[in-house]
Amino acid sequence: MNALDYFNARLQATISPMDYIRAKEMNPEQYFLIDVRNGPAHVRSVTIKDAHVIPEQELDNRLDEIPKDKKIIVYCWDVWCNTAAKVAKSLLEQGYNVKELTGGISAWQEMNFPVSTSTPDNPLSNHCGC
Repeated sequence: MNALDYFNARLQATISPMDYIRAKEMNPEQYFLIDVRNGPAHVRSVTIKDAHVIPEQELDNRLDEIPKDKKIIVYCWDVWCNTAAKVAKSLLEQGYNVKELTGGISAWQEMNFPVSTSTPDNPLSNHCGC
């Protein structure tokens, strides 16, 4: 793969926090944002506002919650985490239209975009899956 192909593929597979905010403002019903982070509940208590929390560990049992007629945006911790990429690959293989939010919740918070604070009901493994 040459550099041009790489960057075209990268842009097709990802969306920046700013681009997501703009796209969501223009077509709010078109997007379904999913927080796919695993790990201890106390570190997952802050999520992007209006995100659906479906940890990667629960994904296979909760596919019925994810609409196939919307653009699915997945995110995890940061640029070093590959959990969102794993989830995106799995959902793409099942026919969903998916992009990864670049930078995860870390980039989102760095830009001071809206977040929600909650305590997840389901205790998950302490392993993040990255």
